[in-house]
Amino acid sequence: MPEQLELFPDFSPIKPRIVPRSEHPISRKMIPREALKVLYRLHDAGYLAYLVGGSVRDLLLGLPPKDFDVGTDARPEEIRRLFRASRIIGRRFRLVHVYFRGGKFVEVVTFRGPESAEENGEEIYGTPEEDAFRRDLTINALFYNIADFTIIDYVGGLEDLKNGTIRVIGNPDLRFIRDPVRMLRAIRHAARAGFTIEPATWEGILRHREKIRLCSPIRLRDEWLKDVSGGWAAPWLDLMLKSGLFREIFPLYHRAFLDRPDLQNFLKTLLARADTLVKQNRLSQAGALAFFLYPYLLSRNFLRPLEKPERPTQEVERYLLEILGSYRFCKELFEETVVLLSALLYLRFFALKGKSPPKKLVRKSYFPELRLLSENIFPEEKKRLKIEVKARKKKRRRK
Repeated sequence: MPEQLELFPDFSPIKPRIVPRSEHPISRKMIPREALKVLYRLHDAGYLAYLVGGSVRDLLLGLPPKDFDVGTDARPEEIRRLFRASRIIGRRFRLVHVYFRGGKFVEVVTFRGPESAEENGEEIYGTPEEDAFRRDLTINALFYNIADFTIIDYVGGLEDLKNGTIRVIGNPDLRFIRDPVRMLRAIRHAARAGFTIEPATWEGILRHREKIRLCSPIRLRDEWLKDVSGGWAAPWLDLMLKSGLFREIFPLYHRAFLDRPDLQNFLKTLLARADTLVKQNRLSQAGALAFFLYPYLLSRNFLRPLEKPERPTQEVERYLLEILGSYRFCKELFEETVVLLSALLYLRFFALKGKSPPKKLVRKSYFPELRLLSENIFPEEKKRLKIEVKARKKKRRRK
């Protein structure tokens, strides 16, 4: 009797490229003990256990991964029974967080089935191959198998990683229509790794950029906030402007660039400085946001320095809400950013006049970061925007 694959050749599984341990640089020493514990417990229980997604990509690039996610053929309930300190989360597609001491956790995801099968809203599980084709970019669809330490590649991600290419998996039109956020992720990984977006993917972004406005504002916020504060904001801005996605997400900021083209170059310079500070672990997330938002404030009402040494806190908050209000910012992060920017404009009053800042400002806990901002922003502002302030003449007292 002929084998089933001969009778139904269309259903033949794609043969993945499997790279043995001797031919790739990933070692278990690079993987945190928490992730190894999860991988081995799943493997010992008879399940497939793969390190998946961005962690494999970053380890191959020699970059420090932010997260180590695990993929498996175990169902969420089965994973939950294996790990006492765990919790099932998610609604549309459930996954499991396995918790460890120190607030650490490992995210464990059951392999997903074809994307088209989920259109009725049901949870569909699948094979590693099907899961690979569900992922956004080829370089994000690589698996590391703890059973034999091999790397498994179904989609050509290793070749794209080698060539420095960003490529969406599947038809770009279909994938971007189904989830426009994938366009932002293509931009991110090109900016972060210095890769080139291949023509079909880039043209797909240009065709569908307006659809990014259909996404949840909260999802968009989470995506662009990673880029602004991740250490690759300058190349990210360049790609966002060229693709037109910046105009779609920040229409008021883009309009400010049309009115004052010099602000665009000013922002690029500031983000390059911010990237350096982020990589040196010298800048908070609020500080990175301050670099990003400062030129917008100048465009609104602060190109001319303050007339009085007063903090414009209410004005700063109002202008930031113009472009950030729909993104439902974390209250603490928003307030920290407002404080830094209003204090920065206050400090600018004294800096442009060659005066020392007031002692009450110097005593603030955030002053070291404020000084760092001023040392990087003010010289560029004077150089690129030609802002100069003449000291006021003192009025003569009548005798």
